[in-house]
Amino acid sequence: MSKQNPVPNRTYKSTIFIRLMEDKRKLLEVYNAVSGNHYTDPDLLTINTLENAIYMSVKNDVSFLIDSRLYLYEHQSTYSPNLPLRLLLYLGDLYAGMTENENLYGRKLVKIPPPQFLILYNGEEELPDRKILRLSDMYAAEEAEHKLELEAVMLNINAGHSPELLSVCSILWEYAEYTARVRKYAKKQSIEDAVERTIEECIEEGILEEFLRKNRAEAKNMSIYEYNQEKHLRQEREASWEEGRETGIQEGRKAEQRKTAFNLSEMGMDVEKIAQAVEASVEDVQSWLRGECVEN
Repeated sequence: MSKQNPVPNRTYKSTIFIRLMEDKRKLLEVYNAVSGNHYTDPDLLTINTLENAIYMSVKNDVSFLIDSRLYLYEHQSTYSPNLPLRLLLYLGDLYAGMTENENLYGRKLVKIPPPQFLILYNGEEELPDRKILRLSDMYAAEEAEHKLELEAVMLNINAGHSPELLSVCSILWEYAEYTARVRKYAKKQSIEDAVERTIEECIEEGILEEFLRKNRAEAKNMSIYEYNQEKHLRQEREASWEEGRETGIQEGRKAEQRKTAFNLSEMGMDVEKIAQAVEASVEDVQSWLRGECVEN
């Protein structure tokens, strides 16, 4: 694998989005924009993002408490329908940490903050401005009533999407603009040069200026990593799709061969000629006519 496109390190935890949300002022701005509240004191937020690798060497992006409620925010550049289960696992670890000194076997009721789940999406796959992901969509069996449900709101923050949200939340607009420029320039030049050009332009134009000035080298490394990770995951999906497509074509062709073989047999043609006509082996044709399934 070349240095231009390394296989992503699953234990790598920092991204530009996570680093931006470590600033309570910026996190409060996002919270206000999404919730419709107008708080001005960042200290009302208590950030409790998981600090250690918890599940599959990945930690949750941002979690915090405000108004006695627990909020889990995830940023995604690749869409996955499995996010509700991942969020449930993160939630379990957060609740475990919150109640580690409580007597969960006692008679006194232990109070826990109700959770809210938000996914901020800015990948290249075209998705609606708003989408609800449910844990119940992952259940392998249908139930009249789900005993455990988790609903996450996914908001598309790409340029041209969610205009009302981006118009009142400058940090999300700036982040979306920064990401869009990296992708745009990376189509014409190396990712290293694309990121450097984007950083130069954004600093000049006041886009993420404070963060980029203070964390220029780190921001460049994170952007290169995130771009390569996104590209790698996209290639994996495309490879899986192509593999499934080829499998479907092969199965369809085999079904046509079997159907033709049966028809020719009904017309009295012998097995050898049938095999020649459908371009299959004599053994396969004999198995089809006996009603057996042959896997090549």
